[in-house]
Amino acid sequence: MNRRTRRLVVLALAAALAVLATLAGGSTAGVATSSASGRLVVGRTADIDQFDPHKATAFQSVQTLQLLYGTLVQLTPSLDIVPDLATSWKFSDGAQTLTLQLRKNVKFQNGAGFDSTDVKASLNRILDPATAAVARSNLSPITSIDTPSPTTVVLHLNTPDVPILAALADINTAILSSQDIAAGSFVKNPNGTGPFRFVSWTAGQSLTLANNPRYYGKAVKLAQVVFRVIPDESSVLSALRANQAQMGIISDPLVARQAKGNLHVFRTPSLNYHVLQLNARHGPLTKQYARLAIQCALDRNEVLQSAALGEGSVIGPITSPAYRSNPNADRVCPKPNLVKARKFLKAAGLPNGFTIETIVETGEYATAVNEAQSAQAQLKKVGINLDLKVLDAGTYVKRWLAADFDAAIALNGGRVDPDTMYNRYFTTTGSLNKVAGFASPKLDQLFAQGRATDNVKLRKAVYRNITKLLEGQAAWVWMFSAYDYRITTSKVHGFIPMPNGSLQYLRQTSLS
Repeated sequence: MNRRTRRLVVLALAAALAVLATLAGGSTAGVATSSASGRLVVGRTADIDQFDPHKATAFQSVQTLQLLYGTLVQLTPSLDIVPDLATSWKFSDGAQTLTLQLRKNVKFQNGAGFDSTDVKASLNRILDPATAAVARSNLSPITSIDTPSPTTVVLHLNTPDVPILAALADINTAILSSQDIAAGSFVKNPNGTGPFRFVSWTAGQSLTLANNPRYYGKAVKLAQVVFRVIPDESSVLSALRANQAQMGIISDPLVARQAKGNLHVFRTPSLNYHVLQLNARHGPLTKQYARLAIQCALDRNEVLQSAALGEGSVIGPITSPAYRSNPNADRVCPKPNLVKARKFLKAAGLPNGFTIETIVETGEYATAVNEAQSAQAQLKKVGINLDLKVLDAGTYVKRWLAADFDAAIALNGGRVDPDTMYNRYFTTTGSLNKVAGFASPKLDQLFAQGRATDNVKLRKAVYRNITKLLEGQAAWVWMFSAYDYRITTSKVHGFIPMPNGSLQYLRQTSLS
């Protein structure tokens, strides 16, 4: 990768219910090395919903799969792009060709060798519409993939694509074994190149990973990581106090504030964002003025204060550090305005308001119901009724992916680049556009412009225009970004939290 391109990219990036069954891992990888020791129990309130990294959207699934699979590049805690399965890369032909050199002597957890065939098979699987991969649109400029040697992959693009490196750092573009793809075996028996290997899963209860002795990186210090499903976050804290767990995944700031004594709290500003998603293809929400009425009636700061104790910040659409939206600059109503909300209702032909079914999840994060109830109480003042349907995480994710809702209280994953964050949602061919419920030719044009230039100033102007359009149409109502909390006992050493919620640094964590 040439020096100028790397500098620009780094600048741009830095600023379930499952069936109750136990799935036994069939990996033939050896037991953990003698230097590995300790069993780290991680308490969290929801379970994974699948093992396919190309389709995973639930946070628990993403966190787990990041420990099992490798990607071509990865992110540091400061969100720089660094090597993973690719050791170097270079753009050429006007940034329409990306050549990656692959790491040698890497093996999958079952002992099979890794090479360019696996990369090609994985990327082609993502690009195949039949896969329904969530990152397909992020890789859509790829027109063909060459593998001139076992350690070289050449991606041919139909347009310069600055964000593609950020897309390749996402677990949704994980590299699978070409043999596993052909056999479909990874669906029940994950087999990656990551620091841990799959051992067993008892749905709704626990999932066990073990040290991967074939991992190419530094020796993993933990012998096992066990993810235990605990009903609520207060109970997670109790498990930490009793040393029944050594790490807790927490989203409720009230619980985090109660962690004292020998417990250490990692409080990390999150790229993820809390949003009231509006399905502009359903019922009254097909009317722009009806959506604008919701935007004008909702006090985002009140939701933040009541649901998350003010632990966070009000936002606009983009949370990517170098392109972060000004939360007030491009909204029709920067502050709540009930008079204007009622005028919008009248303009929509709905002067008496309307009712929309709104899905809310429990289990995956703690503030969802409080957010929903706050929004419900506020919107009721202008005659808009949120008919709340509170669902377990597994049912919620299924309905969310099927766009089976009028509105949804959602916590969505932020990204270091705004294209990888929203291209998949708000373009007409986006892999999650069905979920987004909104697209337009103008947005297609703007996203294409943002991908095609490496000029940061020009890209900032493009994403400012995208923000204006999304908020001017009230495509969704963006509310706030909060903090992630990781609580550990004093026995845990070496863990580093990530702004994207990743637990990837369990690979260097140890227990005393």
